[in-house]
Amino acid sequence: MARKFRGEGHLKVDSKGRVSIPAGFRRVVEKGDPDWTSGQRPNLIIVYGLDAQRQLDCYTIEAMDEIETRIARMQPGSIERKMAERVFHGRAMDAQIDEDGRIVLPKALRDKIGLDSEAFFIAAGDHFEIWKPETYAATEAARAEAWMAEQDADFDIRTLLPALDGGG
Repeated sequence: MARKFRGEGHLKVDSKGRVSIPAGFRRVVEKGDPDWTSGQRPNLIIVYGLDAQRQLDCYTIEAMDEIETRIARMQPGSIERKMAERVFHGRAMDAQIDEDGRIVLPKALRDKIGLDSEAFFIAAGDHFEIWKPETYAATEAARAEAWMAEQDADFDIRTLLPALDGGG
């Protein structure tokens, strides 16, 4: 089983669009790049998606291979397959982590999500997301807090997880 991304962090973005990737995230990217060896630069895929997408989704090479396999199983010519191909192939770019643990986010991508001097990173299991901190706080964090406020005081989020054996 592939390693998963965990954690979050705020990191500075310099004037050239360089931003450090959290160290734990870098280890997962390395493990998820079948061509990576010690001393080499690990590769990842940044999906910037359709215009309404407010974050950058970053996948390991292995995670993207899995997505591409799943897309290939979709009905050829279907609108669903075309949309998946547009997002994961057409609205994505290859990236490489440099020797200092940074990636370069092109100006067009920074502009798309309104990123300036700071980026917020959050793990999402098979990928991690890069957000403008204020956008994340106003949308995703606020949504999560509102949802949690609707739950009973003794709510345990583990109750949402399906059983591994298909049973109860």
